[in-house]
Amino acid sequence: MNIAKDTVVTIHFTVSSSDGTQIDSSKNGEPMVFLQGSHFLIQGLEDELDGKTVGDKFVVDIAPNLAYGERHDELVQAVPKSMFEEMDVNPGMTFRATTDDGEQSVMILEVNEDDVIVDGNHPLAGMTLNFDVEVLDVREATHEEIAHGHPHSEEGCGHTH
Repeated sequence: MNIAKDTVVTIHFTVSSSDGTQIDSSKNGEPMVFLQGSHFLIQGLEDELDGKTVGDKFVVDIAPNLAYGERHDELVQAVPKSMFEEMDVNPGMTFRATTDDGEQSVMILEVNEDDVIVDGNHPLAGMTLNFDVEVLDVREATHEEIAHGHPHSEEGCGHTH
């Protein structure tokens, strides 16, 4: 069976930056299981998987526009430290912030006496990502999995909808 929309796919993967720095890998752990077409994966990887089948192995570079987008300098901002009330904030911490465009994750880059420098870009924004992928399994999704937008284990999906 070929990977197509509404198939449940199991893969092992390693993702690295363009300079070869490994970012993540499933190869020494549990494989990733997802519903193709559910936008669980970045668009470029989902597109590359279309039509593949069990046993296929491939390496692909995914440009930022098909991954986590380009970096936007205007998403790096200084906000008053008072917005964090009595919290102990440190560089590297992430928070959910309410913006004009809705909820957004921000990362603390720097803490000054009066301000906190936050970055609203995804940590992988602006990066070309290299994926090394092996397709382990492909099956048709059940009607329930399609309705829920994610694969279920033999025990069900583990939560209520």
